[in-house]
Amino acid sequence: MAANFSNKLLLNIFTVAGTVADELGMECYAVGGFVRDIVLNRPSKDIDIMAVGSGIELATRIAQRMGFENKLVVYKNFGTAMFTMDDFVIEFVGARKESYRSDSRKPVVEDGTLLDDLSRRDFTINAMALCLNQNRFGELVDEFNGLVDIENKTLRTPLDPDITYSDDPLRMMRAIRFATQLNFTIEKDSLDAITRNAQRLKIISGERIADELNKIIEAPVPSVGFKLLFNTKLLHQFFPQMVALHGVDIIDGKGHKDNFYHTLQVLDNTAAMSNNLWLRWAAILHDIAKPPTKRFEPGIGWTFHGHEDKGARMVPKIFAQLKLPQNEKMKYVQKLVQLHLRPIVLAKSEVTDSAVRRLLFDAGDDVDDLMTLCHADITSKNEEKVKKYRNNFELVKLKLVEVEEKDKVRNWQPPITGEDIMKYFGLPPSREVGIIKTAIREAILEGEITSNYPEAFALMVAEGKKLGLRGEPRAEGREE
Repeated sequence: MAANFSNKLLLNIFTVAGTVADELGMECYAVGGFVRDIVLNRPSKDIDIMAVGSGIELATRIAQRMGFENKLVVYKNFGTAMFTMDDFVIEFVGARKESYRSDSRKPVVEDGTLLDDLSRRDFTINAMALCLNQNRFGELVDEFNGLVDIENKTLRTPLDPDITYSDDPLRMMRAIRFATQLNFTIEKDSLDAITRNAQRLKIISGERIADELNKIIEAPVPSVGFKLLFNTKLLHQFFPQMVALHGVDIIDGKGHKDNFYHTLQVLDNTAAMSNNLWLRWAAILHDIAKPPTKRFEPGIGWTFHGHEDKGARMVPKIFAQLKLPQNEKMKYVQKLVQLHLRPIVLAKSEVTDSAVRRLLFDAGDDVDDLMTLCHADITSKNEEKVKKYRNNFELVKLKLVEVEEKDKVRNWQPPITGEDIMKYFGLPPSREVGIIKTAIREAILEGEITSNYPEAFALMVAEGKKLGLRGEPRAEGREE
């Protein structure tokens, strides 16, 4: 006897869909990810309803019955329709069968049977259907044993995996995404097929790849996905800079850590502390410039001098390459990559107020995220070493709070502006203006003067005299 999930189909849309389908004399099913999530007891707001017949006709009749005519959106070219109901997005489609050309993931679509439709889906766990017709309401259709695969936590394709992945190579990224999100294992034949077809990913747009990649990064343990991407050679197709982190060189018996696996540890550590996608991207990219900056220095060993600066310069190019946003999110990641060594250096030595002021000044509102990243970056097999660094790190955090409360350096605005300097000395925009501004900023950050206007004004006058400048003979300049 087929399993029945009628007790999970509590929304009114399901009974209305079944009733209308009966009136039209067509079969009607809830399909795909919604059914998978019912079995897994996961929340889902996307509902796909499939008709063995015209999905548009079924959707139109249901929308009329439920008073949603004004919400119905019809896509005639695709044979689909959709409307929203409360927080749910409900999409309707007719059963289809598909055929593919080798140079595109866009199929040639024809009307098909229920079995045609289910067999074209990516994985058995997504190839299940729940009947909505009244006489079989809630009955599970599971031609490819998706229920067993869910119980075994296995990802498998309904048809030959080479055909499934070659037809639509994005399914390879989806396989790894589901394995990462659900903690499933990709069945061996399917995993081997991904490796064989990895180069087919080249026909997929960067935007679609980035969407799947970000979902992998947002998973609880994203390293699971990156190891699969690396081992199947998918990562090599779109992110060679990360692949270059892999491996260990040894000279004179001295080796460095494998920066690929170190990066994955930092990513997992970050994920355990924050859901911020772009902070996780900073974890991925924090050491991205270690391969091009790697040098072996006799008597010292391996060095990566300047990898934070070069890494920051690499961020915009990598974001463009991966079709990630070229906006403040990219600049945020770039800033964290640039600064990621600074708190760690402080944790190794005595923490001065001056160094803390500079860190607060440079990091601004992102200082807390920077500290999270740096905390995640402390990785070693030596537990005592890790414990020591993390204890020192707590001292740095306390010092940050203490100095910020005293000096208000985070998002600090200079008490003397460039306009003030130009007005007082009668200067146009020039090198001298920059020299005086820098001198005032450095004096404040070093603790030589406070951030109040009279002290900054006096220093401005003194610095101007050094440059041979004479200002307006007024006592205080502008009002505070």
